[in-house]
Amino acid sequence: MQLKSLKIFCDVVHRRSFSRAADENGISQSGASQVVNQLEGRLGVKLLDRSKRPFSLTPEGEIYYDGCRKLVERYSALEEEVRTLHDEVAGRVRVASIYSVGLHHMSRIAQDFMAQYPKTNVKLEYLHPHRVYEAVDRDQADVGLVSYPRSTRTLKSIAWRVEPMVLVCAPQHRLAGRERLALEDLAGEKIVGFNSDLTIRHEIDRVLQKNRVEVRVALEFDNIETLKRAIEIDSGIGILPVPTILREVAAGTLVAIPLDNEELVRPLGILHRRGREMGPAVRRFIDFLGESGDKPEQVVIVKTEQSAAGSVSQRADGNSNGQGKPSGVARGDESSAHPLLEKQATEKHGTEIHVTENGHHPATAGASQGDQADGESRTDIDLANTELASDPSSIEGSISMCRTDFVI
Repeated sequence: MQLKSLKIFCDVVHRRSFSRAADENGISQSGASQVVNQLEGRLGVKLLDRSKRPFSLTPEGEIYYDGCRKLVERYSALEEEVRTLHDEVAGRVRVASIYSVGLHHMSRIAQDFMAQYPKTNVKLEYLHPHRVYEAVDRDQADVGLVSYPRSTRTLKSIAWRVEPMVLVCAPQHRLAGRERLALEDLAGEKIVGFNSDLTIRHEIDRVLQKNRVEVRVALEFDNIETLKRAIEIDSGIGILPVPTILREVAAGTLVAIPLDNEELVRPLGILHRRGREMGPAVRRFIDFLGESGDKPEQVVIVKTEQSAAGSVSQRADGNSNGQGKPSGVARGDESSAHPLLEKQATEKHGTEIHVTENGHHPATAGASQGDQADGESRTDIDLANTELASDPSSIEGSISMCRTDFVI
């Protein structure tokens, strides 16, 4: 029996499709079906129940799949390890991520990883949070990136980053001129919030209730992008992670105000399957993620004032361009920055992000592209064509972006 047949069977099961498994292995759909039929004939049992759509594993198939998956994983890791004994780290890394985490962080990290290890291939897939857990658990992804991570019986979570959350409002809102807010200042305000079934909503509600602050929920959304649009038209205030609002703060369409509460943070974590044989590329990628999470990243608060004419006057060193945005990079008083905002914002090439407390942003490098709804939208994005930290001609690997389920 060839190990290739076992891999095809495993691919059929975890992809739940003969056609997708056939494409993965470079054979026809009928060829994949024939492989499974041959395995069933050799064993004298049915491995798949084809009377159901989609097909399901029989009890015998469950046992056989679990054993085959471990064999294939171990052999693949062994091959990769032997192949790289006298060579660089090489191989494919499959990453499943929620959209807001993947797009903001992974573009830079994947490019830096590829620059350091040119023979690697990083495949990014954006999914709904529960599907990230499912993908890693079913071996459809080597690594998962989620917010509010939790370990399970089969999955282990590793703490990665902590994103501070700030109050966000429209520039015309009565709170927009404040430099800092206590939670008590939010009492009675209309808030644009997340749907009640999302963990981030539970955590925000918990902190508000703990501090006996009552707000009025005006609108609820399941994604950050739509939520930001509602805040921009002054439908209410919001509480959002700093990295997700940098673009709007840069454009002056939203104002970010630090909150005097260090509990309002969004933790991010790395998921991997317990007991799974990981190849050198996957192990190194997880280490690389950990190292990137340890790097100090800082947002420097640049204080600005909005004049009656609508121009911006700097209260720190720097000049205004007279069009509502400071020109160049103003150097604000770093000692006055909110402690939570002194993290998590340096983009690739070491660019500092300077966020003003009144909603203006002197640099627009690498802002988040927003967070979309959790429907079955599909988007193909080729990150290999984006600017790399090193000479693109020296990069032999590739970053591939596949099916995207847009969610927070």
